[in-house]
Amino acid sequence: MELSQKIIAARKAKGLTQEELAELANTTVRTIQRIENGENKPRPYTVKSLAIALETSYEELIGTTSPPATYSGENIEPLDPGREKHALQLICLSCFSYLIVPFVHFLIPSHLLKKAKPQNPVLLDFARTMIRTQLYWKISLWLILLATLGYNFIRAVYFEKTGIVNYLGPFFILYALNAGIILFNLWRLKGLCRPIVG
Repeated sequence: MELSQKIIAARKAKGLTQEELAELANTTVRTIQRIENGENKPRPYTVKSLAIALETSYEELIGTTSPPATYSGENIEPLDPGREKHALQLICLSCFSYLIVPFVHFLIPSHLLKKAKPQNPVLLDFARTMIRTQLYWKISLWLILLATLGYNFIRAVYFEKTGIVNYLGPFFILYALNAGIILFNLWRLKGLCRPIVG
């Protein structure tokens, strides 16, 4: 059976439309249509995404025992959900580096994500969102500290230094908030990986 026929059969067995499959596989409906019509040969990454979305294996879809060794000069490893989950947990925990390297801490999880190269589009999107959240947190921290500086400056100049806000209050509130965000992401990661591993 051809790859296109296997994808059609698996999609229909799951009761999915082409649009639903495209959304689950993080690709376009036009790509699904071209693959199912046999108009183009999908990339190994796309086949892996489709296999995950259809809850089948890469090997079953392409009819071999292992995926091709290379594509465009890059090594492509078979999907290992356990490895990807571990890598995402490490990326999530590395966000705590803001306690040690406060100015550029988001570069550490970014480097770990680049090194891990997760194949699952859902997990990859989760990791990118986590890193963006850390960047937004850093920007928010500096904006709030600058706003506190402005407020204190106005109070000192026009109101004779009454009601000045200590910088440690907003600082520690935002640090505690970021710790909560990271712990929440770790908790979400457990639920996100459960259907993939199980």
